[in-house]
Amino acid sequence: MSGSRAELGKRIYERARITGEFRLRSGAVSHEYFDKYRFESDPRLLREIAVELVGLLPAGVDVLAGLELGGVPLTVVASQVCGLPAVFVRKAAKTYGTCRLAEGGEITARRVAVIEDVVTSGGQAIESCRELRTRGADISAVLCVIDREAGGRENLAAEGLDLRSLFTMSQLREG
Repeated sequence: MSGSRAELGKRIYERARITGEFRLRSGAVSHEYFDKYRFESDPRLLREIAVELVGLLPAGVDVLAGLELGGVPLTVVASQVCGLPAVFVRKAAKTYGTCRLAEGGEITARRVAVIEDVVTSGGQAIESCRELRTRGADISAVLCVIDREAGGRENLAAEGLDLRSLFTMSQLREG
């Protein structure tokens, strides 16, 4: 990891790591939590993270898809950095209005990079990617800021999804 990347990891760790008892989406209980809103609400840190995420994009991506809610700010700034259009993916399509799962643009027959904030088991990313695929999206990769190393990478791989993370929990702890 380069010096600037290591410094970014240190800043994310210092800004977002909190301790206590936290129930994760997967149902697991953790005594360490990364509050992504703490790094997503810091404009300088958010931009630096987005620049690094853009560096993880596979070739040929047509659109960035931010998962509700934490993936949205990351996707907006990454879109500004690289010039690719963005869509915002709901956890479930609304039953009124546009009734769309992905708001803001088209995903059908497009190569999509999905952006998530933190991946633990990968459950929400898997569900969202399945839904995007049923709507015609070609998912080229799932990008995240932090891979908690709790099975997410393996679970995504079992779905044919390539997880590309800026940092793993181990890397952040080693700092």
